[in-house]
Amino acid sequence: MEDDTKIEPMIDKDQMVLSPPHYASGAIETIDYIRDCLSKEEMRGYCWGNVLKYASRWTRKDGIQDLNKAKVYIDWMIANEEKGHKL
Repeated sequence: MEDDTKIEPMIDKDQMVLSPPHYASGAIETIDYIRDCLSKEEMRGYCWGNVLKYASRWTRKDGIQDLNKAKVYIDWMIANEEKGHKL
């Protein structure tokens, strides 16, 4: 008798924050496409909105993972503001 149970690969916690597989199914990651489509001001707003989202829900949803996601967006904002580059 065959076992039809699907075995899901283990996904590293850092990968789920920095490069989740569900956002990298095409030739480029979704964030790269979004960054390419938005103006600098729009991208700032997008990042800030995600900081607020993850920081406000971390105690109710994904805990430390949500804080790490908020940190990724903050780090992108800081690095790009310091360089004067589009996010």
